[in-house]
Amino acid sequence: MNKLFPGNPQNQTTKMDTILVIEDNEDILENLTEFLEMEGYKILGANNGKRGIELAREFIPDLIICDVLMQAMNGHDVLQVLLGSGKTYEIPFIFSTSMSEKINRTEALLLGADDYIIKPFPLEDLLKIVKTWIQSGSTRRRSIINTVIGEIRLQGQP
Repeated sequence: MNKLFPGNPQNQTTKMDTILVIEDNEDILENLTEFLEMEGYKILGANNGKRGIELAREFIPDLIICDVLMQAMNGHDVLQVLLGSGKTYEIPFIFSTSMSEKINRTEALLLGADDYIIKPFPLEDLLKIVKTWIQSGSTRRRSIINTVIGEIRLQGQP
């Protein structure tokens, strides 16, 4: 039995990864929050893009899931603001989009997102994506690391 987490610890770790969910539909925000908390994650919830940016800057979550279509500030705008800051640049970012929104995977990646998922989606699919990106880190972070490693190797050669 795990002393840190008595009971059934199958989905919990010693470090709780933090996920920021930015979603203007309160029902979806509540459902995602509840599901991800049950899976052992600490959840920050924002019902608009501006609040999402504030929370991202304050808490530096391990992952951000962001709706695309929102009032006042859409998901694309949120992503661009976060990419413009060194503090939030490396956070893995996943777009959550409905079928009616005009965005595809290539477009999402070109905008700077790490991935996207189409609503409605099975919660198990979201969980797989969450685990993958938290474990691997953003593509931007891996790109920076590979660049630094490449530069170190070049410096070591005559």
